[in-house]
Amino acid sequence: MSTYAKLSDLELAELLKTGDESAFAEIFVRYNALILNFAYKKTGDKELSKDLMQDVFVQLWNRRLNFELKPSLSSYLFTLILNLVRNLYKHQQVKEQYVDHLHQIMKEADEGEMADYAIREKDFQRLIDKEIDALPPQSRQVFILRKKAFLTNKEVALQMGLSEQTVETHMKNAVKKLKERLGPAVYLVLPFFL
Repeated sequence: MSTYAKLSDLELAELLKTGDESAFAEIFVRYNALILNFAYKKTGDKELSKDLMQDVFVQLWNRRLNFELKPSLSSYLFTLILNLVRNLYKHQQVKEQYVDHLHQIMKEADEGEMADYAIREKDFQRLIDKEIDALPPQSRQVFILRKKAFLTNKEVALQMGLSEQTVETHMKNAVKKLKERLGPAVYLVLPFFL
């Protein structure tokens, strides 16, 4: 048994203030298991508990020159570990709140983009419908039968009492006018008719 093992906490604390590494080593031997156990009970994580326990003793060593033993060495060390655990949880809470806030912002942005996209899509569809309505009556009817009813030129010709050639001509004219009025966007909307 070393002579340091026989010293009281108060005596070890006084030697620690002078930078006595052996006194520090004795304090570590006395309290490391208790501090580690306390940290583990608070965190449930062995590796994290080891890190926290080491931080306690690093802080003790770094504060040795201004160290005041109030009321006891064990109280001082347990206060250090408790503060480290609290700070850890505060940091995790802030981090979780930050991540939650980011997720909320991203969700709102996604919802906003989807709403914006839906509005633009509706506006674009209204523009297309308006341009289709502006087509000459027979061209409009041919276009609608081809677009919405998915009829072939032959089926449209039979239904409207026209020749297939006339249906094809009306369809070409309708697409040409829509291209003129809608520009390149027509290719997004009418790929099957171009």
